[in-house]
Amino acid sequence: MTARPAATVTRSAWHDVPRLKVRRFAAIAMAEAPALAEEILHEIRREYPHLPVVLDESGEPMALIGIRRAIEVFVQHLETAEGRPSVPPGVFQEFGRGEGLGGRSLDSLQAIYRMGVRLAWRRFADIGQRVDIPPPAMYELVDAGYEYLDGLVDQSVRGYAEAAARQAGERLRLQRRLMELLLAEHHRGDPAEALTERAARIGWPLPEKVAVGVLLRPAREAVAPAVGQGVLLDMEYEQPRMVVPEPDAGGRPELLQRALTGWTGAIGPPVPLADSAKSLRWAEAAVLLMERGLLPMGEVLYCTEHTEALVLLQPEELIDDLALRCLAPLDQCGPTHARRLAETLLAWLETRGGAPEVAARLGVHPQTVRYRLRQIRELWGDEIDDPDRRFELELVLRARRLRGTLGETRGRGGRM
Repeated sequence: MTARPAATVTRSAWHDVPRLKVRRFAAIAMAEAPALAEEILHEIRREYPHLPVVLDESGEPMALIGIRRAIEVFVQHLETAEGRPSVPPGVFQEFGRGEGLGGRSLDSLQAIYRMGVRLAWRRFADIGQRVDIPPPAMYELVDAGYEYLDGLVDQSVRGYAEAAARQAGERLRLQRRLMELLLAEHHRGDPAEALTERAARIGWPLPEKVAVGVLLRPAREAVAPAVGQGVLLDMEYEQPRMVVPEPDAGGRPELLQRALTGWTGAIGPPVPLADSAKSLRWAEAAVLLMERGLLPMGEVLYCTEHTEALVLLQPEELIDDLALRCLAPLDQCGPTHARRLAETLLAWLETRGGAPEVAARLGVHPQTVRYRLRQIRELWGDEIDDPDRRFELELVLRARRLRGTLGETRGRGGRM
C-alpha cells in the first residue's frame, strides 16, 4: 500500500514562543492595559471631539471601560491561545447603537477602531521588544489584532442596525400620525398647531399645497416605491396612501412617474394643506372607477387630467335619474337606431354646427345627418331649443359615452 502524504500543517510562530516569554508579555500588557486604554481614548477625543461622552453609574466613561475590557480579553487570549478571542458583548454594540441614534455613519466608528488597534499595536510592539518576542510572532499578533477588530465592528454594526430599525419604526409611527391628522375630515381643537408640532417631529416642512395619492399594489408583498424625500407614504393601508408636497414643483411629477412605474393608482388635485382630505376623496373616487374599468389601469393617473370622467361618473344616481327623463324619447326607437340618434344628438350638441360639421365628426354623409336631426326634432319637439334641456342632454350623453352605454334606453339598458 502506498502511504498517503501527510497533511501540511501551518506552524504558528506565536505558538513557538516559549511559554515563559508569553506569560511575561501578557503580564506586562495586562498591567499596562488601563494606561493604554486612557491613551487610546485621549487620542480618539482629540481626533473626534464631536463624539459624546457617556458615563456609567460610577461616573467612568463607558468608552474607557469598553476599550480597557477589549484589551484585557485580547491579552488573556494570547496567554491561553485557545480558539478565537471572544469579543466583549454589550459595550461595542452600544457604541454602534449610539452612532445610529446620533445620525452618524459607521465609517467614523470603524476609523476610531482602526486608530485604537494601531495605538495598541505600538504598545504591544514595545512590550514585545522588552520581552524579546521574535518578529514573526509579533506579525501574527498584528493579524490577530485586526481579526479581533472585525469582531468588534460586527458588534457595533449589530447595534447600529438595531438603532436604525428603531428610528425608522419611530419615524413611520410619527409619520402615520401626521398623515392621519392631515387626511381627517373633521379636526378637534387647533389642527394647524397640531400639524406644525407633528410635522416638526419628523422634520417635514409644512407645504402650502399638497396632492394626495391612493395606490393599488401590483403584488401582495410589493416593496414600497422610492417616492423620494418629502413625500409621505403609508404602506399600512390596504390601498397605500401618499401625501405629495408642492406637487407642481419642478421635477416632482417626473420623479413620481419614475418611482411609481409598475404601480396603479390616482393622485388627487392639488389643494391647500388644510384641504388634504378633499384631494384624498378625489383620488379614492378615481381608484374606484379604475377598479370598475371606467378609467385606465396600469398607471398612476392624475385626477386633474380626468376631470370629465370624475365629475360625470361620480353622481351615478343623479345622472341616471336625469337620463331617464331626458332620454325618454329614445324609448320609441329600436336599439340600433337609438344609438345612432344618440351619437348624432351628442355630436350636434358638441359642435353646435350644421349637418356638414356633424357628418364630418361622425364620418357619415351630411344627408344622413339631416335625416337624423329631423327625427331628433320630432322626438323632442321644442324642448331641443331650450338651453337648459340641451345642457342636460349633453351631460347625460357624455356620461353614457364615458361608460360605453351611449345608445342604451331605459327599457333595454337599465342603469347607465
